Amino acid sequence: MNHLTFALTSDGSKTIFNEEVGENYHSRHGALQESQHVFIGSGLSYFLESTNEKKVSILEVGFGTGLNFLVSADFCAKNGVELNYSGIEAFPLPEEMVSETGYNQYISEDLWNSFLNQYSATLHQPCAILDCCSLHIIEKKLLDFTSDKYFDVIYFDAFAAVHQPEMWNLASLTHISKFLKSGGIFVTYAITGELKRTMKSLGFTIEKVPGAAGKREMLRATKS
Repeated sequence: MNHLTFALTSDGSKTIFNEEVGENYHSRHGALQESQHVFIGSGLSYFLESTNEKKVSILEVGFGTGLNFLVSADFCAKNGVELNYSGIEAFPLPEEMVSETGYNQYISEDLWNSFLNQYSATLHQPCAILDCCSLHIIEKKLLDFTSDKYFDVIYFDAFAAVHQPEMWNLASLTHISKFLKSGGIFVTYAITGELKRTMKSLGFTIEKVPGAAGKREMLRATKS
């Protein structure tokens, strides 16, 4: 793990720089604000407000440090929502590095402690992190992922296409979209002409919504 180092982002939250990929795990304009804006505000919260559901299943592509999960679980706990969360991560971080992110300051103490205590176990099976929340980290590459479950929301948080183009091609997006329910939400920090065309070709309704700090726009897509 010598190729991974912590970096401080503009909102004071930490990210990790992957020297091998040449990319940060989160936006340098703010790891926390990106997670809250892109995935909570434009994904999870949008889905719940649109459907009036009190139960949601989320699939994340690129689990990374676990920040998106933690803020999602904290949001759901505070709003009385049952959360079933699965994260695909080909190269899970060691527990010691996750514990040094400092994300405990953004969520409840119970959530943080339970997450760390069961982090290793979630790599093998779904685990109850809180009474209202379960987590399963799947140690696979995207195209090797399979499931008999269908999800309400997909958080697509892979490294940028310039560094990891194989994650954004037609084959990868076709594969992961199969696991989204009809009417489900696909949300990502990125937006390009090619991405919009690909998602439209897969039967999604496309929205350009305001991006997080440092990005004018981002993509939200609803599966028809």
